[in-house]
Amino acid sequence: MTTHFYTHPVFLEHDTGAGHPESPERLRAIDAALKRPEFSSLIRKESPRATLDQIHLVHAQKQIDKVAHFIPKEGIIYLDPDTPVSPFSLEAALHAAGAVCAAVDAVFAGEASNAFCGVRPPGHHATPETSMGFCLFNNVAIAAEHGRQRHGIRKVAIVDFDVHHGNGTQAAFEKNLEVLYASTHQYPWYPGSGAATETGVGNIFNAPLRSGAGSAEFRAAMRERILPAVDKFQPELVLVSAGFDAHRDDPLASLNLVEDDFAWITAELLALAKRHAQGRLVSTLEGGYELRALADSVAAHVGELLKA
Repeated sequence: MTTHFYTHPVFLEHDTGAGHPESPERLRAIDAALKRPEFSSLIRKESPRATLDQIHLVHAQKQIDKVAHFIPKEGIIYLDPDTPVSPFSLEAALHAAGAVCAAVDAVFAGEASNAFCGVRPPGHHATPETSMGFCLFNNVAIAAEHGRQRHGIRKVAIVDFDVHHGNGTQAAFEKNLEVLYASTHQYPWYPGSGAATETGVGNIFNAPLRSGAGSAEFRAAMRERILPAVDKFQPELVLVSAGFDAHRDDPLASLNLVEDDFAWITAELLALAKRHAQGRLVSTLEGGYELRALADSVAAHVGELLKA
């Protein structure tokens, strides 16, 4: 079996402007890391374009219309203080969602044992009604609904280790017992959600971490709250919102993880996927803004995927 890596040239055309942390250089750094000899068995795939029906699985028509309306013919327009769009941003967002859906299809078809989607814009802050926090559409949420409807499964687990809480993903599923959302994140921090008391209908598991927390606290949160919840849920598909901005060198937050932490949690999630989901695991890029730390963390993550 193989690991697929989904990406597309249009992701580099999503122009966020000079100085914006969510820049095309992020994917260039990842691409360079994954071209090293140890990743020679990685199967590269071009991301397809998501259909509007797929976007509609999560997002309201008025939100899709708003994004399309504000795409400029030239230059950059901000949807909110953090979220710029430029001429190719809508196309990039459609291919980002399409990547994760295609990866889900590949693991169900047995073409891949697992997959990593190197996409931008990221997605986990986009709610069913609002684009925000660098995110236009919620890639992982769309993939979860695509998997449930296209492949006839009931239970999907989404695990998010980005330093920022995935408020959009939580909002999409907080009343849906068939989708589990579990997150470690710095708290209090942007976007302000993610308290341990936010439990949805018993399907939301937040493990907030204080500023300055490192490997010990992160692994304890995973071992004591997140991993047991996923194990008990017995998902048929495991999706990962893989944000690497909890790294100690990242400028956008104050956690102190290192590359080995991302390798460790990847191995743990792969073990759960093997136990309950026939190994089906799909990971998609969220945050990570210090280029060397991002590249090395993705390399650690994908290195574990290749071992599965």
